[in-house]
Amino acid sequence: MARLILLGPAREVAGCREDVIRAPDVAGVLEQARERYGSAFAELLAHSRVWRNGILARDEDLVTDQDEIAVVPPISGG
Repeated sequence: MARLILLGPAREVAGCREDVIRAPDVAGVLEQARERYGSAFAELLAHSRVWRNGILARDEDLVTDQDEIAVVPPISGG
């Protein structure tokens, strides 16, 4: 099970900061997150960066129980 970390607006939309998801790859983790957190999360995810263990993730990256997947939405400021 990968540990999913949700930062900033992703945390607000999902209603939690962390979750644990069992999937074989990054794409599977994100698909399950979309199903759990709904369309607002899916829309935000479309514009977010996803990191696996501190490295920019690709959908096909395999996931193990020791992996951390972080969703980092774009943040603007003034």
